[in-house]
Amino acid sequence: MLVPGPWEHRNVSANGAQFHVVLAGEPSTHRPLVVLLHAFPQFWWSWRHQIPALAAAGYQVAAMDLRGFGGSDKPPHRHETGVFARDVAGVIRSLGAASAVVVGHGFGGTVAWSMPSLAPRLTRAVAVLANPHPLPLHRVGNRMPLRALSTLARFQLPWFPERAVREGTLVRDVLREWSAPGNDGATSQADLYTEAMRLPFAAHSAMEHFRWLVRATPRADGRRYLAAVRRPVQVPVLSVRGAQDRLLPGRTFARDHRYVVGPLREHVTPRAGHFLPEEAPEEITELLLDFLAAEVPAAR
Repeated sequence: MLVPGPWEHRNVSANGAQFHVVLAGEPSTHRPLVVLLHAFPQFWWSWRHQIPALAAAGYQVAAMDLRGFGGSDKPPHRHETGVFARDVAGVIRSLGAASAVVVGHGFGGTVAWSMPSLAPRLTRAVAVLANPHPLPLHRVGNRMPLRALSTLARFQLPWFPERAVREGTLVRDVLREWSAPGNDGATSQADLYTEAMRLPFAAHSAMEHFRWLVRATPRADGRRYLAAVRRPVQVPVLSVRGAQDRLLPGRTFARDHRYVVGPLREHVTPRAGHFLPEEAPEEITELLLDFLAAEVPAAR
């Protein structure tokens, strides 16, 4: 997981756990910290194109492995989205930042959407790639696409999904099936992502979060989470989706504007699928830089 490059690998203590964080750029009194959160079945490496570009633009960048992934701790319990948000908040504080712009992709996008509600003082703005607001997806009759429903149902089974991740081709299959046809930006990294998911307890941790997403809705912890994210998002939001995303097509993003009262930018990337940072790296970098410059005021 410690791929060398124009960045620093660091272990950061937060929320009772250790998190592997890749840092680039220097802290600035004028520009916010930018935290990057990866999707399933990836880790920080999915942001390799954006990390140096954001740092070169003057931002301190922290691409972290979420709880259960990559080089971060993989505890057997506590895979709720709210816990992930507290992890991110703790990392922001541990890095000495007063606040941050949180950028989440897919799996990490749910966490990014949650940050303004669960850590409002630490969240300057959010950018979400390939992930609609979580509230409609938890409701009955949410019109979630059949592919997404079947994926969630498949991941509810005990043991078999973990085995498919570790010993089968599930990682490669997901990268291929969710990407735009012919776009190998993510699939070219399938071997590395498979190795990351073979780390002890990584596959189980990933599946447990997907199981929580389904099973928590009627439970007390799920109800508390949904009550929190029901509050309108007041910070600037950038939402980007791929026009050829076969997991979450455009209709699943139709209600996002109902949950945002701050500035909302929406963009569709025409030739990309679900794995936007790798399928359209230059476009995503430019969108993030433009959003940061226009919507996030300079720190005082």
